[in-house]
Amino acid sequence: MKTFLQAHATHPDWRYALAMVQPQLQAQQRERAPYEPTLGWVYLTDHYAAQAEALLAELKQHWPGVAWVGAVGIGVAACGVEYFDEPALSVMLAELPRAQFRVFSGATPLAGFAAHSAQVHADPNTQDLAELVADMSDRTATGYLFGGLASARSRTLHIADTVLQGGLSGVAFAAGTALVSRVTQGCQPVGRLRTVTSSTNNVITTLDGEGALDCLLADLGLAGREPREALPQIRQTLVGLSDPAERADGVSAAHRGAFGPDTRVRHLIGLDPARRGIAIGDTAPEGLQLAFCQRNTEAAKRDLVRICAEIREELEPEEMPLAAGVADAAAAEPGAAAIAGAVYVSCSGRGGPHFGAPSAELAIVRRALGDVPLVGFFAAGEIARHHVYGYTGVLTVFTGTR
Repeated sequence: MKTFLQAHATHPDWRYALAMVQPQLQAQQRERAPYEPTLGWVYLTDHYAAQAEALLAELKQHWPGVAWVGAVGIGVAACGVEYFDEPALSVMLAELPRAQFRVFSGATPLAGFAAHSAQVHADPNTQDLAELVADMSDRTATGYLFGGLASARSRTLHIADTVLQGGLSGVAFAAGTALVSRVTQGCQPVGRLRTVTSSTNNVITTLDGEGALDCLLADLGLAGREPREALPQIRQTLVGLSDPAERADGVSAAHRGAFGPDTRVRHLIGLDPARRGIAIGDTAPEGLQLAFCQRNTEAAKRDLVRICAEIREELEPEEMPLAAGVADAAAAEPGAAAIAGAVYVSCSGRGGPHFGAPSAELAIVRRALGDVPLVGFFAAGEIARHHVYGYTGVLTVFTGTR
């Protein structure tokens, strides 16, 4: 797999942004000639949402024969760069065998294509979204999806060779397309892992046989306090949900003081003092496990470094010769030769503001993976496997030859 082409730009007028992106891509294409792109990713901030059709038409005219996927976000990402709350565009092109991928949507289903994995984008306002994601997961051989929900303050849209609103779309990959994907969490448990023992829909009344509200107050160090007095701390608290049946090792990462990919973070949306219950932003069947949590910048940084290290470890040789010189070591770092391109989807509540500085989150990825082609966006929810997450990042790299 050849290294992908990638470019990004910001300008109040989308035409000028695109005019800056195109020569960057053309220059890279000339350097790698012969190079005939077949698949493109385009992420645009919501400042350009109203002109999405015109923008896509220009891309198609300039790059005929390329299939396009993408979405709108309140922020977009490139290698080491984040554009938040400003008009911007991030584009990536790949030369993949056409038999290795298929763009799909509700209007163009995957009939006859053997999907191994898939990247998906969706409208967060779609009814039964969780069921759509699960169904798409079932249509792949591995069950693995990666992607996210479009985010915008104006027009929410996603792209699959046309501009779409509502539903789900994306690109499916055949077994011959090599990729590695990881989920990074942005929250840290503040209490022990508990089991839902009594609930109705999204209202949990007991955890481990005790009042759910009492468990919440105890984990926040506020046992015996009135809920009204504890509201400032409660408003900063979320819940991490996990299904024991989905954990390969049978042990939740919450036991180790951090969440792993088995945990889905949801909002705490209400209290029921009369029944000592809590309401969360998801269904909570009995047997589900739960840990109260809070957003934590340092934990988010550590976990992002961790998944980047895991990806490098998977891509790099198991060991280098002991006699390897400095030049050899430099060539081996950071595994960039094995990465053709990458897609990073992060929560709209993360990014530079959460990590302490502009572009800080993408700077961590760049330091870990190197100067690799990368695009992405800041989403209203992140997708990995058959789940929709929150406050996470999903990093996927496409691997090439060394």
